[in-house]
Amino acid sequence: MDIEETIRRRKSVRRYLSRPIEKEKIVKLIEAARLAPSASNRQEWRFVVVRDRSKIEQLAVASCNQSFIREASLVIVACAQTDSYVMRCGQLCYPIDVAIACEHIVLEAVELGLGSCWIGAFYEEEVKKILNIPSEIRVVELLALGYPHPEETPPEKKRLSLDQIAFGESWHKPLNLT
Repeated sequence: MDIEETIRRRKSVRRYLSRPIEKEKIVKLIEAARLAPSASNRQEWRFVVVRDRSKIEQLAVASCNQSFIREASLVIVACAQTDSYVMRCGQLCYPIDVAIACEHIVLEAVELGLGSCWIGAFYEEEVKKILNIPSEIRVVELLALGYPHPEETPPEKKRLSLDQIAFGESWHKPLNLT
């Protein structure tokens, strides 16, 4: 499969089979994140891989009671061990770098026949308590992963057209690549 097909096949999956993810696949997921770029090669990302059913249940509760999380075979809790470095452009680097690493994970998941869903609705302090994450570590994102249920058919999302999102040389000037 080529990268374009992988990107097109990636959808938010919210129904999973009750089938554990093999250890080799978990290693591949984390390895994909490890290879992600980061600002000044800071590599601030850290990951807690949660397979314990009772902890996944607690994470579902801490994630605004999103029931589909309970079906996931595992939840990867994406964190940042950060000094809150601000890039020259004025942006904190750790949220961006963790997001890049998470996207590497979800694209690798597609390659491995897995489904995933980004979870941004959660209570950070509750997640930290459940997983004994130190106070100085930031919890940035949760990823639910598992084998998609055969009846899972996420709807196609309407996407803006290229001319609505990409400009040439200045803002709102049409992109002309000829």
